[in-house]
Amino acid sequence: MGGLSPEREVSLKSGQNVYEALRRLGYRVHPFVLDHPDQIIPALSQIDIAFLCLHGGIGEDGTLQALLEVLEIPYVGSGVLASALAMNKPHAKRIFVSYNLPTAPWIEYAGEPWPTWGERVATELGFPCVVKPMREGSSVGVRIVHAPEELIPACQATQSEFGDFFVEKFIPGKEITAGILRIDSADRALPLIELRPRREFYDYTAKYIPGECEFIIPAELDAQTTARVQQLALQAHKVLGCFGFSRVDLRVTPQNEPYLLEVNTLPGMTNTSDLPKAAAAMGIEFDDLVERMLLTAVEKRSAISSQLVG
Repeated sequence: MGGLSPEREVSLKSGQNVYEALRRLGYRVHPFVLDHPDQIIPALSQIDIAFLCLHGGIGEDGTLQALLEVLEIPYVGSGVLASALAMNKPHAKRIFVSYNLPTAPWIEYAGEPWPTWGERVATELGFPCVVKPMREGSSVGVRIVHAPEELIPACQATQSEFGDFFVEKFIPGKEITAGILRIDSADRALPLIELRPRREFYDYTAKYIPGECEFIIPAELDAQTTARVQQLALQAHKVLGCFGFSRVDLRVTPQNEPYLLEVNTLPGMTNTSDLPKAAAAMGIEFDDLVERMLLTAVEKRSAISSQLVG
C-alpha cells in the first residue's frame, strides 16, 4: 500500500482495511508501505502472495505486476497486459471500439497549436466535454469544460500536472459503476451502483469524503437496462484481459444507452469504496470479499501451472 501516485492516501486506507481483514481471517500478513521503488525487491523476498492495494502509478499500471511475474510471486487480480491497458484510458477505449462496445467519443492531444486543438475539440466533440489525464485514477485531474473559453486553460492545467491527456465527450445521464468479482470460478457482475455526488461529478472528493455522494444500490434502472449494463461491464473487463475483480465505470443516458468510461483493475477498498458496497449488496461481507480477492492469486497461479504442464 501507499505508493508514489496521487492516490497514495486512498491506497493507505485500502491497505489498512485489507490488512485488518486478513488478520481477522487468520492469515500471516505483513503490511508494507511503499515509499520508494528501491524498497520493492527487499520487501518481496520473503512473501508467499502479494495482495496489491496500490492505486495508480507503478502499482496498478502493470509495472509491479511484471516484476512479480519475474520473481514468480503470485499476486491478486489482473495480469501485466490487462493492468497496463486499463490504466491507459485511450488504449482501453480503442480495445472497446475494436469489440464494438460503446464508449464515450474522445480525441487525444498530439502537441498541435492550442488554437488548432481548440477548434478540433469544438468540431469533433462539442461542449460540454471532459479533460482527463491518460493514466490517472480516482478522477484525479478530471475537469469538465462547459464553454470554448474554458477548454485551453483546463487542458494546460491537466498537462502541467499529469502530462499526456485526452478530451472525452460529456455523456449526460446517470453515473453508474459495476463491480466485477470472481464467484464460483467465473468473473461475474455485481449489483450496479448509481452515484449521485453532491458535487458537479463523481470526483476525488465525492469518492472518498463521507457524505459527498449518495450511493443508490441497486441503481435505479429498469431490469432490461440493468442486465445490459452488467453484460457490457463484464465484456469490458474481459476484452482487456482482466481477472478476478475490477470496477467498471459507465454513464447511462436518459434514453438508457450505456457508455463505457474506464476499468479499474485495483479498485478502492476504503469505507466509501464502490466494490465493497456492491459485494455487500450481494450478501458478500468485507472479509469474505477480501478472501475471494486473495484467492484469485492462487487460482491464477494454478491455471498458469496447468497450461505449462499441458
